[in-house]
Amino acid sequence: MRIKNQEMLTSHGYRKGRQNMVQILEAALCAADPYYNTLAMFRREGDFLYIGGKEFEASGDPRSGVEVVDLRKIDHIFVVGAAKGIQRIAKAIEERLGDALTGGHVIGKYGDEIILERIGVTLAAHPVPDENCIRGCQEIVKLAEGITERDLVITIIGNGGSSLLTYPADGITLQEVVDFTHMMQIEKGVPTHELNIIRNHIDRMKGGRLSKLFYPAKLICLDCVDANDHRMRGVRENWDVLMHENKWLHNLPDQTTFAEAMEVIENYQVEDRCPKSILKHLQSARPEDDTVHFDEFMNIDFRMFGIMPLSKDFIEVGKRTAESLGYRALTFAHVEAVEARAAARIFSSVAKHTVETGEPFKAPVALFIGEEMVVATGNSKGVGGRNQEYALTFASLIDGIGKITVGAVDTDGTDGPGGLALEGAPDCLGGGVIDGYTMEEARRAGVDVRQALKAHATSEALWRVGCGVHLEHNVSMGDLSIILIDE
Repeated sequence: MRIKNQEMLTSHGYRKGRQNMVQILEAALCAADPYYNTLAMFRREGDFLYIGGKEFEASGDPRSGVEVVDLRKIDHIFVVGAAKGIQRIAKAIEERLGDALTGGHVIGKYGDEIILERIGVTLAAHPVPDENCIRGCQEIVKLAEGITERDLVITIIGNGGSSLLTYPADGITLQEVVDFTHMMQIEKGVPTHELNIIRNHIDRMKGGRLSKLFYPAKLICLDCVDANDHRMRGVRENWDVLMHENKWLHNLPDQTTFAEAMEVIENYQVEDRCPKSILKHLQSARPEDDTVHFDEFMNIDFRMFGIMPLSKDFIEVGKRTAESLGYRALTFAHVEAVEARAAARIFSSVAKHTVETGEPFKAPVALFIGEEMVVATGNSKGVGGRNQEYALTFASLIDGIGKITVGAVDTDGTDGPGGLALEGAPDCLGGGVIDGYTMEEARRAGVDVRQALKAHATSEALWRVGCGVHLEHNVSMGDLSIILIDE
């Protein structure tokens, strides 16, 4: 089971709602495990390796079809990459390839249990990088020495890779990257897609460089996305979007520029706090320091596959589970770069209006919300995360209103950087489950919810009232929030 403290979460408050919520969350979180999808993508028959399938490739991919690799023409097979929960993908590849796999190295997040046998693992920090991120990158660089066109390299990138795959460019120190990342992402709440425009240009591994590193080998680029996500599609096919608008899948090309990176710094008015080395690097805009753009990337012999197709989407699995419990299940919203408290205020008003008037939804209903919110903590040192802040804010807004249950989790199992030091509690919670009775339980337990929110110290508050979610770690497919409204 992904949820390790189910009894704690379901033994108090509005129990019916909590029991249903935990069952729905558990099903959705298990569906977010990429291990089984990766097993389905790889098939070995004698001297031939078959990779991919229609559901794993992007619409419009000019290199469509199952990739067939003649192992008799391959000298080495390596697996490299970085992501939260990456070992679940790499483990499936180990099992499918067996003795055909030479080795490799991947970077995961602290707290993961090491489960790989042939592939090396470095555990490092997220969301702010540390020295182990560099060590992991250096191990990957070593594997690229002497690489030839007779080698096959499988690269893996997923959520968390932008921190874990950190190897600062010459002239920029790790501490400068750490300070800059903390200021932008933690203090200012800058969305990852904006921050990455800068990070991609001040690093040796990001922005397509991971793939370029292994040229001229044949590459299989595995990414923790639904390559056919309908939300990705505008007037172009998904393959075109991934090749020209990508900012975070570091084994694919990046089309952003040094000028755009400077624009982000200027828009957030942080020039005076930005390390001089980073400003100098961006302003110099040397061609040799640029990211790998589409035209250059197309010289690589590669195939790209999305590991998490919609047919196995965790939100869809959660919705089917909710429907089996008698709820009408709806995808209510996808929120990106929205402040967690603001999202809680908006969605709680909808939930309360539904309870009071039967509109805009008729209960029983389950509302599903995806993507990622943000939290700008300023100088606060409190331990928490965006899903926890959303859940606790929601609790304060539905105080005394029965029949509403809210769950909010990060699918990787770690909501925030962690650092919770309470007996029996994990270092980092995965999110929270609250209901209309949570505030009364907090008052009885002597937990000051208002102060916890003010200090961004939501982990301790949620755990002390039995509302903090302890999750088994896995790959991140973004956040999941569910609002259950019973009759």
